[in-house]
Amino acid sequence: MSINARHSLALDAIRNIYCVGRNYRLHAAELGNEVPTSPMIFTKPSHSAVEMNGNDLLVPSSQGSVHYEAELVFAVGNTYEAGMSCDDLFSSFTVGLDLTLRDVQDRLKAKGHPWLAAKGFRNSATLGRWLEFRSVAAMADHDFGLTINGLEVQRGNANDMVFDLQKIVDHVGGAYGLGAGDLLFTGTPAGVGALSEGDRVEVWWNESDLGSLTVKLQG
Repeated sequence: MSINARHSLALDAIRNIYCVGRNYRLHAAELGNEVPTSPMIFTKPSHSAVEMNGNDLLVPSSQGSVHYEAELVFAVGNTYEAGMSCDDLFSSFTVGLDLTLRDVQDRLKAKGHPWLAAKGFRNSATLGRWLEFRSVAAMADHDFGLTINGLEVQRGNANDMVFDLQKIVDHVGGAYGLGAGDLLFTGTPAGVGALSEGDRVEVWWNESDLGSLTVKLQG
């Protein structure tokens, strides 16, 4: 799958960012969470999106640990209609990070409050270089993952999702709507952890780097 400008998505073209929580069983288990019986959807503001192009990434440090969560991310290229397949809906995909203020999230969960403060801060949705989306079937042919300072910390495959891509699309499209410019973060495999000042983070697909950044913590 080639990287092609025709399949890229400019940050200012992003509309809605939908995210799926607890969509890999081992990740749910490592955080002590139950696996949901239907897709657990939350959103991030479009202003949370940032490209991974070797840049420094500023993330808050005064509210507790910032956790990385590598995920397959899909760009919607058409307006969803009932019964539409992912193959007709998606235009491109990449690997990104759903960054999370974990201590903040734990406090919000304990109170039954929404997760926005933990999930929606600026720069919390990082995006690697976009690749052409060919088919759902092709996604399971290769793994994706994350390395930090040259060490692999996460590896996943679309086949391991609790809710597959079509189930996610039908759920989100039916309940909230999907259109060109929307993004779907589809959940993270096991291996999440805290970022530290100066960490060099790289996301990859099929053993090819899609983007990198250096973590800079700010108060």
